[in-house]
Amino acid sequence: MYSSRFPVSLLRLLSNILLVYLLYALCRVVYVMEFWDIYAAGWHLLDFSSLLAGSLRFDTSAILYTNSLYILLVLLPLPRRLTFKAAWRTALKTLFVFVNALMLTLNLVDTVYSRYTGRRTTWSFFSEFSNEGNLGEIVGIELLNHWYLVLLGLAFLAALILLYRHPFPSPTPSRFQFSIFNFQFSLVNPLPRWQYILFSTLFVLLYIPLAVIGMRGGASTAVRPITISNANQYVNQPAEAAIVLNTPFSLIRTMGKTTFTVPDYFTPDQLDALYSPLHLPTPVDSTRPNVVVIILESFGQEYFGAYNPYPGFTPFLDSLISHSLTFRHSYANGRKSIDGMPSILSGIPMFVEPFILTSYSLNNVSGIAGELSKQGYTTAFFHGAENGSMGFQAFARTTGFQHYFGRTEYDADPRFGGENDFDGTWAIWDEEFLQFFAASMDSLPQPFMTAVFTATSHHPFAVPSRYADSLRAPGHPLHTCIRYTDHALRRFFSAARRMPWYNNTLFVITADHTNITEQPAYNTPLGTFSVPIILYSPSGHLPVGMSNAVAQQTDIMPTVLAFTGTPAPFLSYGVDLLHTPDSLTWAIHYNNGVYQYIQNHHLLLFDGTRALGYYNIDSDPLLSNNLLPQDSPSFHRHLRHAQAIIQSYMQRMTTNQLVPQSQ
Repeated sequence: MYSSRFPVSLLRLLSNILLVYLLYALCRVVYVMEFWDIYAAGWHLLDFSSLLAGSLRFDTSAILYTNSLYILLVLLPLPRRLTFKAAWRTALKTLFVFVNALMLTLNLVDTVYSRYTGRRTTWSFFSEFSNEGNLGEIVGIELLNHWYLVLLGLAFLAALILLYRHPFPSPTPSRFQFSIFNFQFSLVNPLPRWQYILFSTLFVLLYIPLAVIGMRGGASTAVRPITISNANQYVNQPAEAAIVLNTPFSLIRTMGKTTFTVPDYFTPDQLDALYSPLHLPTPVDSTRPNVVVIILESFGQEYFGAYNPYPGFTPFLDSLISHSLTFRHSYANGRKSIDGMPSILSGIPMFVEPFILTSYSLNNVSGIAGELSKQGYTTAFFHGAENGSMGFQAFARTTGFQHYFGRTEYDADPRFGGENDFDGTWAIWDEEFLQFFAASMDSLPQPFMTAVFTATSHHPFAVPSRYADSLRAPGHPLHTCIRYTDHALRRFFSAARRMPWYNNTLFVITADHTNITEQPAYNTPLGTFSVPIILYSPSGHLPVGMSNAVAQQTDIMPTVLAFTGTPAPFLSYGVDLLHTPDSLTWAIHYNNGVYQYIQNHHLLLFDGTRALGYYNIDSDPLLSNNLLPQDSPSFHRHLRHAQAIIQSYMQRMTTNQLVPQSQ
């Protein structure tokens, strides 16, 4: 006999972890009670099964992150002479109690601190208060004011100590034995050495992938590691996200993330005079058109014939462009799908890091869907991947989409092929899902605003086998995917034209970001952001042609809201492309530590401190002639405008001012 009673060790380990789950849940109950004045009004509207699922998801991630060392020390096949030593057992208990007492304390402390921040504490707390010398006094006062939380914390500590079960109890004889495949086991008697080492090693190997899945928040390849913004998926309002979150998770997920800092380029009065993202209503006569936003995965301008002197891979979209308003200089505001969503649908560009991944994703935000919902529109978001993939469902709900249609809803619709139409990696094939999109809109009350995010033009760049030959394109395999999605769009518009809502609809077609580049002009710091922005109105209420205005994804929100005649003010880091002179249009994006600002045929590169480059993009599309040093009025005007946008963004992000104050 070699080691401790392994089955009992597992059961006791499990009971200790379940104790932590229970205490996390009690912390959440206390948190809700402390903030009941905030949550009471909307409490009856919350889905409690969704709250429970979200809470368990975030608690599992936090508990596995913080207890993995303890769990591994219990599971590892350590020598018997060590596991039965009193010092070893004391060390294990100390580790368990200390780690979890600290995490529970953080949860209880946040019950107080969140009153001032409106959200769970993130890692930025440590930089925000790194130079404050009066924190000790403040903490002391709050301890007195919240003495009941101190007592509760002591009770939690006592529970951890008293209810803890040693995974390695002293061996004693037992009658409780059983056999599996002719191997004899005892719930308390030691296992033979070889059996212990074998099963301990197997449990370690099993635990590691399960722990990774739990920390990530899911096992699917389509699910990114969950972040604090995913909490919005389980609640109705951003403020309610704190219910399903826990403070250890919020700290862990934001640890090491670059936080936003507000530069002091201008005084408040100067800033207001130079730039404001506040948009006031544009009085227009509107037929309250439907709005359909189509976000194409990885569709750079490079792949279009309409933007280039070569045929491209988008014959249908090229033909649609000839009947649309589009823009020769149009850009994404980021390089990832999670950058495109906030930019396109909420007018929020990606600066420094993706908005969805930051602690500021819990700010109050709106978007096209939210603003049009206030005007009686039905709003719905469509994405053919697993529900919750990429955090899109959470973000869609946060920004005002009333309905979400994903892979689950597609599978449930008997008119379509369900899982037979799954591409095997990411989502439902674009052709089938766009048909589902059109059919679903036909049953929505008008006016409606919808958005769909395609998925096929994504690694591993596969298309349905029936099109492998007929749509094969030269060059990179992505080009074949582009052809396929263009074909899927042709079929979508063919179906939509037969529907009663079609003629009174504004279609906005853009891409989330660019992808593989082969042409030199699209392989520059600016070219890698070049995406289409296409506005198409079958009713003919839009001008048609290729505009010389500078357009960006964040212009879509103000342009759409102007076209629909939305009467309320809103915020967006873009302009209304229908009523802004070409000379006053601009674009900005962040690229590996550098802001890229485009206006009046010039590109300014600015690292937040100094200008790094200034180029004429018309005469120098490959950006080979840096015009710096520069002392022209246009250069200084562009620099000041870029600085004002950056300062406004950082200031509003850090003070939660992404909606008008009256809202």
